[in-house]
Amino acid sequence: MKHLQIFFTALKLGCTSFGGPIAHLSYFHDEYVTKKKWISAHAYADLVALCQFLPGPASSQVGMAIGLSRGGLMGAILSWIGFTLPSFLILVLFGLGLGTIDVANHKHWLHGLKVVAVAVVAQAILGMGKKLCPDKERLTIAIVTSVILLFFSSAVLQISLLTFSGLFGVYFLKSNETLPHESMHTGKKIFGFLFLALFFILLFLLPLLRNISNTTEVQYLDSFYRAGALVFGGGHVVLPLLQAEVVPTGWVSNDLFMAGYGLSNAIPGPLFAFSSYLGAVSSASPNGWYGAIICLVAAFLPSFLLIVGALPFWEQLRKNQWIRKVMLGINASVVGILLAAFYNPVWTSAVYSPKDFALVIVGFLLLEFWKLPSWLVVIATVAVSFIVYQ
Repeated sequence: MKHLQIFFTALKLGCTSFGGPIAHLSYFHDEYVTKKKWISAHAYADLVALCQFLPGPASSQVGMAIGLSRGGLMGAILSWIGFTLPSFLILVLFGLGLGTIDVANHKHWLHGLKVVAVAVVAQAILGMGKKLCPDKERLTIAIVTSVILLFFSSAVLQISLLTFSGLFGVYFLKSNETLPHESMHTGKKIFGFLFLALFFILLFLLPLLRNISNTTEVQYLDSFYRAGALVFGGGHVVLPLLQAEVVPTGWVSNDLFMAGYGLSNAIPGPLFAFSSYLGAVSSASPNGWYGAIICLVAAFLPSFLLIVGALPFWEQLRKNQWIRKVMLGINASVVGILLAAFYNPVWTSAVYSPKDFALVIVGFLLLEFWKLPSWLVVIATVAVSFIVYQ
């Protein structure tokens, strides 16, 4: 009965949580803290702080952690399935539908999805920039990161910049934040250590297996696991990593990539579910439902291993001033990664004309100043695109 409650509560959130990771955390607080009282406000805030520190989708990790505290490992798994299932189904069905049509005959509304993605990412950058770069030191980190990535873009370089930014934070940034404290059931440290070890083993083993095996399944596992393991900042930041994995390899065209990304901003649930769409529309085999499941699990597995592995050690780590300074630098660098991704591929693949620019401005205005939900802005932009792009 307890596990069913965990699943259906997460499923409800997966059907109603529009607006991206920050909005998801508000929905979670209302459901888990205010209504269900499964976790106290202090423990919830503590958990959110941890998930902001870890790579991966923060809102999904919060849900996994609450499921873990409530119902053990099965609770964590059911919480993830419930929250992810609606967006998974929508995105895969959308992808399969695109596979049965001639994309060239539907470019008007597909282009509308790409254009509105520009406005959504712009708002995400502005919101994160205000929060994560409030001083000149962190703003400098963001700008330097962005400039470097605009000239030399690669996944390895992104990780290197995140590392250097963390080191910069240790020596040049100050952390005066006091994280709220209240302990919660997090499991035994020995199991936490095993999950963390498995996270790093897979991170280094899968590229080796990819070189040995020519199967597409192993290639999917490596590409999507690595993208999920190396992303700080949530779903918007995974965009350039996934784009670098699936477009140059020929698995997914850039048009299909941006169309799916635009839709993922219009539906509830985690943005990381976009990985299932990529598996479904891939030109390589397996694709369809099987490819979607492989890519989805591979993208979320790192975040699952990290949150389950890190929770038992969080009580000690959260008090470490050095760790908090590292994260200040890393979070500022995340904003720089977003800035670089905003120009290429988000802007360069969507804005070609004054009409495109006008729709971006209107979409951003509706999102940032009129505070309309992103799903409504996406639907409105796609509807207008039928008229504008005829």
